[in-house]
Amino acid sequence: MPHTNLLYILSDQHNRDLLGCYGHPLVQTPNLDRLAAGGTRFTNAYTPCPICVPARASLATGRYVHQIGYWDNAFPYDGATPSWHHRLREQGHQVDVIGKLHFRSADDDNGWSREIEPLHVVDGIGDALGSIRENAIFRNKREGMEEAGPGDSTYLQYDARNADNAVKWLKDAPQDGKPWALFLSLVCPHPPYIAPQELFDLYPPDDIPLLPQWREEDWPDHPAIDYFRRYFTFAPQFDEATIRRMNAAYYGVVTYLDQQIGRVLASLEANGLAEKTRIVYTTDHGEHLGARGIYGKFTMYEESAGVPLILAGPDVPAGKVCQTPVSLVDSFPSVLEAVGATPAPEDAGLPGASWWAIANQPDAERTVFSEYHALGTESGIYMLRNRRYKYVHYTHQQPQLFDLLADPDECNDLAASLEHRAVLADFEAELRTLLDPEGVDAQAKADQKAKVASLGGEEALRQRGSFENSPVPGEKPKFKLV
Repeated sequence: MPHTNLLYILSDQHNRDLLGCYGHPLVQTPNLDRLAAGGTRFTNAYTPCPICVPARASLATGRYVHQIGYWDNAFPYDGATPSWHHRLREQGHQVDVIGKLHFRSADDDNGWSREIEPLHVVDGIGDALGSIRENAIFRNKREGMEEAGPGDSTYLQYDARNADNAVKWLKDAPQDGKPWALFLSLVCPHPPYIAPQELFDLYPPDDIPLLPQWREEDWPDHPAIDYFRRYFTFAPQFDEATIRRMNAAYYGVVTYLDQQIGRVLASLEANGLAEKTRIVYTTDHGEHLGARGIYGKFTMYEESAGVPLILAGPDVPAGKVCQTPVSLVDSFPSVLEAVGATPAPEDAGLPGASWWAIANQPDAERTVFSEYHALGTESGIYMLRNRRYKYVHYTHQQPQLFDLLADPDECNDLAASLEHRAVLADFEAELRTLLDPEGVDAQAKADQKAKVASLGGEEALRQRGSFENSPVPGEKPKFKLV
């Protein structure tokens, strides 16, 4: 494959279904839709972990969370495990980042040539309360939901600056020498659920189609999902008007995100870089938007674990829809191949595969993996997904099994079906060839317990308090006592 520059655009918490090119009837994303029309769109792309910090560490290193031990939002990437940015920089490529990283600190060697206004975890620590798994400290997320609507936020302002910085970067981009890589990491549409007034007004709340199992009487009856709802105080159900207002605000922020991306893509074109630059658009994980009675990410349902993935540029098939399952761990080999870098010997055996190769081949059978060891859970959760089925393994609890061809909304759990007993057994056997689910769960909890102790213990963390969202550069975190 000819080597090109790479513009990798990552958003935060973008529900895969909320793009026009993914078939949504209302949401307006014209810039991403054009990108998909000229490139390849993946229908079965997944995060390796449905929460920010571990997902981003996995994306960077090409390794699963259990292989690197960045378990939750108090275990930020610190540069200790080699990343694709390290590999590119080592081989003389300019590899810069603009925006949110959610790594430990800019003082670490994270592998970049430059970090431009990066957002890292709070105080180099992050959300350590989430590492308390036994006798966990529950959170009340109701206030953020009830405040959803039109207005301004530091996240909207930050993404405008990130787009400004990217436009300037592309204007001054190297035009000769080795291909470069720019990682543009935007923070929208992550909460707060606040949209500019004119974009909020695009989406009358009564017109919005609500997501599967949003009504309390339809919530799935599984102890792990019930625990998520209790942990975040999502029960009882919000009134319908609140749910619709929150969705309208989220839609508005998605359109705002698309506008910022449009500005960057226009700059790429205006500076004569489009013909020699490949583009990736994806997100770190999804957003429930009330499906199953949950708001945010955290679970292995499609709205949380599924992510949009669009490729465009030289040698990318135009107008193609690819159904081969893929993962964000594929970023590592995909980035190296795009710019012409080579893996190091210690990169042998990484689980990822090249998106460029997958896009240029017929749809194929493949199984991808995700895991979760963070707040809102009593024990580890693991997912395997092939082209037809999704298997979710809950440590010490009953599994779930969904036939996504027959049941794309995941409303019919087949785990108790006698007809699917062999499918369930095969998935569990496959999972156990990949890892020991009970052993990994125990290791995560031991590491989290040690982390809590290293930070002064549970009482010290209670005194520190919790915060809803990581502040942007220059903003102070808003702690709340718990």
